[in-house]
Amino acid sequence: MSFSFVFILNSILFGIGLAMDAFSVSVANGLNEPNMHVRRSLLIAGTFGLFQTLMPLAGWICVHSIAEAFQAFQPFIPWIALALLLFIGIKMIVEGVREEKGEAEPLHGGALMIQGIATSIDALSVGFTIAEYNYVSALTESLIIGIVTFGICVAGIRLGKTIGTKLAGKASVFGGIILILIGLEIFITGIT
Repeated sequence: MSFSFVFILNSILFGIGLAMDAFSVSVANGLNEPNMHVRRSLLIAGTFGLFQTLMPLAGWICVHSIAEAFQAFQPFIPWIALALLLFIGIKMIVEGVREEKGEAEPLHGGALMIQGIATSIDALSVGFTIAEYNYVSALTESLIIGIVTFGICVAGIRLGKTIGTKLAGKASVFGGIILILIGLEIFITGIT
C-alpha cells in the first residue's frame, strides 16, 4: 500500500474522530488543574496519544491472530469505558466537593492510565477496518492517529486550564461531570 494523500487524509480523519473522547477528558483535566505546568500537560496529551496509537495496532494484531477471541470481547468495550470513566469522574466530584479552597489534587499516574485506556478502547475496532493493510501501513496509520490525538489533547488541556481558572473551586466537580457524561456517551453509542 502506498502512502497516498487519501491514506494520510483518512488517517488524520480517523485521528480526529477517535480523539474526541480524549479531547473532552483533556478539557476536564485542565479544569481540574488550571495551574498545570506545560511539561505535565505534554505528559497527559502524550499518554492519550500513546494509547490511541497502540489500540488500533492491537486491534490489527487481533485480526491477524486472535480475531475470534477479540470478537467475543468487543461487546464489553462500552461497559469497560463506562466503568472506568464513572470511577474517575465520581472521584473528581468527591474531591471537588471536599475541597473548600485551594487547587485540586493533580491527576496521578494510575488515574491517567485508566483515562488513557477508557478513551482509547474504542480505537481497538479500528484494527478491524485496517485489517487489509500490511504492518507498515497499519503502524503508519496508528502513528498518525496518535499524533493527531496528541495535538488535540494539548489544545483540550489548554482550553480546560483557561476555563478552570475562571471557574476556580468548581472546576473539579465540573470536570468529573464531564467524564461521567463522556462515559455515558461511549456506553450509549457502543450498545446501540
